[in-house]
Amino acid sequence: MFDNINLGEMGKMLEQMQEQAKQLENDLAERTFTVKTGGGMVKLEMNGKGEVVDLEIDDSLLEDKSSLQILLIAAINDAVKMVEDNKKHSAMGMLGGINPFASK
Repeated sequence: MFDNINLGEMGKMLEQMQEQAKQLENDLAERTFTVKTGGGMVKLEMNGKGEVVDLEIDDSLLEDKSSLQILLIAAINDAVKMVEDNKKHSAMGMLGGINPFASK
């Protein structure tokens, strides 16, 4: 069953994939995603690793805690979704169309 497998070639392929994964991680860390909610009253920037790197809040929201909470939650959720979608898309490109996220 495994007679035709060249372990040396398989090892090289795995090393290449590891290098590509490291490069992808570095590329993702350099990307930023910006989300605005409430007509721009809250602006959130997140890097490709999912870390918040900047947050701007309109002064008028500082007296309306409930609205501020709602807009912050929406901005964070939107940014996280953008980062995750980007990670999946980038991983798909690295794998050459093989979809590891598809259910069988």
